[in-house]
Amino acid sequence: MSPDRGLALCCALAVAALVLPGCTGAPSRPVAPDAGTPVSAPEAAAADIQPEESSPPAAAQGDHIVLPPPPSTATGLSIYDAFRGGLAEPQCGNAQPRWHKHFAHAPRRLGDPGSDTLALFGHVVETLREARLPTEFALIPFIESGYAPGARSKAGPAGLWQFIGVTARHHGLRIEPGYDARLSPAESTRAAVQYLKTLYDRFDGNWRLTAMAYNAGEYRVLQALRHSGGDAAGVAPGSIRGLPPVTYAYVEKLHALACLIEEAGEQPQWRAGLDHPVPRLQARALEDARSLDAWAARHGQDPATLRRLNPALAGRWPSRDTPWALVPETATASGATAAATAAGMAGAAADPQAATHTVRKGDSAWSIARRYGVSPRHLLELNGLRADSVLRPGMVLRVQ
Repeated sequence: MSPDRGLALCCALAVAALVLPGCTGAPSRPVAPDAGTPVSAPEAAAADIQPEESSPPAAAQGDHIVLPPPPSTATGLSIYDAFRGGLAEPQCGNAQPRWHKHFAHAPRRLGDPGSDTLALFGHVVETLREARLPTEFALIPFIESGYAPGARSKAGPAGLWQFIGVTARHHGLRIEPGYDARLSPAESTRAAVQYLKTLYDRFDGNWRLTAMAYNAGEYRVLQALRHSGGDAAGVAPGSIRGLPPVTYAYVEKLHALACLIEEAGEQPQWRAGLDHPVPRLQARALEDARSLDAWAARHGQDPATLRRLNPALAGRWPSRDTPWALVPETATASGATAAATAAGMAGAAADPQAATHTVRKGDSAWSIARRYGVSPRHLLELNGLRADSVLRPGMVLRVQ
């Protein structure tokens, strides 16, 4: 650095030191000008300057301090946007009225804050996008099981994706006395996405044929395609003959569901209902454990939540290999501390009732923590509870 530039820099720093104490209310990050306002070159350069910290600072809103969501959570809106951004056909055409009516409950089910559906849906969407597959396939569990991990059909299929036994075993899912990996959303989603990836590549990226093959079997669809003389990449399902009516309807159901959720996304009330923290579900190997409850206690998780999310592990532990489970990611201790500090800064002006929660029937540490945007571990620590503590209706818990 030259002496002249060093002197100029020192002067600039001295001026900044004199000015800043009187400007404590100014934001720490430059505010971008309105799109319609001309911007000079120096202003444009300043607007590009970003702070060095990895996460954005807290934003003040009135008397409250709003922190960015912890990395362990998403929001319902971010899950919806990820789904929307991964669609092969983002523009919705006319859906069959029959299936539009049949699945009319799906947006309401997806937006229910007391249900695990949105968290499960988020996990499936994330897994599909990592595999670079269309997110239309995230709607398959709505058709197959209503997004219920423990669903069983009298005809034999089971789980979130309703695998039949032979297909499940072919894709590495264990079925043995007392343990059925089809009821593990972690293992069955892995297998389903691998299977869909194989089909998607085989049918030249035609998501509709892929869905039909998932329903009817790949060789059945390949045979029908050969008889019809079509090209897999661009063929329309209706031009293929010789498949069961239920297989043609399968694609229509997926299309109707996509339309319903897209239409719901245009409704401000539904979008507002999605604007809350949703735990990210992570597939984890449960090593060195002999029961789900023991693993939950060791890792500060709610055992009731894990049993509900992972019905395959609610009974007998698998006899070989390490089982996998979907586990809500928990916020880091620093994130929990920051949230508690922000709540304290809101302080005396806050409603004291907002800092507590009265336990109701069916509540769990996980569901309460999700409602207030804190981690289950932090909630338990605030109240001097252990992971295996029983929450009884009428108990008053601190949530901040």
